Amino acid sequence: MADKDGNIFDHPDLLMVCRQGDAFGLPRPNELMPLPDESELFLLPGRSAVGLNGETGELEVVEDATAVAAFVSPAHTITAHPAYQTEEDAPVLPLFAYGALGYANDRFYVCAKKVDDDPRQVFRNISPKTIEKKAHALMRAYPRNRLMQHLMAKCALTYACPAARNLCLGRYEAPLPVSRVCNARCVGCISQQEEGSAIRATPQNRLTFTPTAREIVEVMLHHAGNEKDRPIYSFGQGCEGEPLTEADRITEAIALFRAAGGTGTVNINSNASMPGAIIRMAEAGLSSLRVSCNSVREETYNRYYRPHGYAFSDVAQSIREARARGVFVSLNLLYFPGITDTELETEALAAFVTANDVNCIQLRNLNIDPELYLDLLDGIPMGPHIGFANFRKRIKKACPSLQFGYFNPFVDDQR
Repeated sequence: MADKDGNIFDHPDLLMVCRQGDAFGLPRPNELMPLPDESELFLLPGRSAVGLNGETGELEVVEDATAVAAFVSPAHTITAHPAYQTEEDAPVLPLFAYGALGYANDRFYVCAKKVDDDPRQVFRNISPKTIEKKAHALMRAYPRNRLMQHLMAKCALTYACPAARNLCLGRYEAPLPVSRVCNARCVGCISQQEEGSAIRATPQNRLTFTPTAREIVEVMLHHAGNEKDRPIYSFGQGCEGEPLTEADRITEAIALFRAAGGTGTVNINSNASMPGAIIRMAEAGLSSLRVSCNSVREETYNRYYRPHGYAFSDVAQSIREARARGVFVSLNLLYFPGITDTELETEALAAFVTANDVNCIQLRNLNIDPELYLDLLDGIPMGPHIGFANFRKRIKKACPSLQFGYFNPFVDDQR
């Protein structure tokens, strides 16, 4: 917790309490870990810290102390939110994932688990000056390529986007934002909010132009010339809308890239709302499809995504069309402790993975104010909460060949 001046301290008597759904309790030992490197700590305004009195067994609100949360570094999934009491005039929290934070033995602990060993978003040994220098060099090298200019000036240097920084370093996965519009109205959209939304700020601004297919291919070929071992090129980024709304442009870019001898994993991060578009991309040379979802239960999905012009059945059909053409399919599962790991959600997910031949689940965090999300799903039956560890065990038992991870894998040897 933190005092009125923002100084974080460990309460001398109260025990750490976390929240999973509507339930407050002690953290499960198998869902707790030392705070990973490159994580951040956030104060939660308008929210008083809550701890457990070990002698009485009662929860206590520390009214003069602000709750504190951890935003864990990439490759980690939070397993519980912090416990707090919210004041009436508390602002809606910005779009981040808030992990429960504790302190013991001279170090911080967080309710989270590492789910991917890939180091692609670890930058601790790379000087920011190096990234800045390389980004400016790319801007000079491609003065007329608007996409490269955007990725360096906005994404790498302004937002510190890990994917854009990797592009300028010539490694791993290159981002390829294309679309300015979307056919969903996600409550937690990180690039654009509707007028009147309770969420007052987004972490990124949406793309303001539409790159040509040749601009896209130029970026792809540049990355191919630097990352020679396991290159990945990804359409669908946080600074854009839904890439399938530019399906013809992306399909043309994929075809041009492959015709130029481009190799590696061409991936699209998408809501998979247009099966016909997925078919065309697969036939042009798409390698992998990552499908974002908060749930595979239609009502839970619809409350968050608020689709416009498509239904969840289209999502399932897109996955089947992709798999029929040899495309590797991951679910970008936006994990929310106390909802995703409930009996009914887990059961539905296992059935969906089996029925649609899904290859992988990427355990990403849902970036949203926890209370906003719980209110959004009010009234939907969820069943008992089983916890993150049991959730993974249950899914793996039902789907033995399923992979778990966090990042888009290089799949040229898995298709």
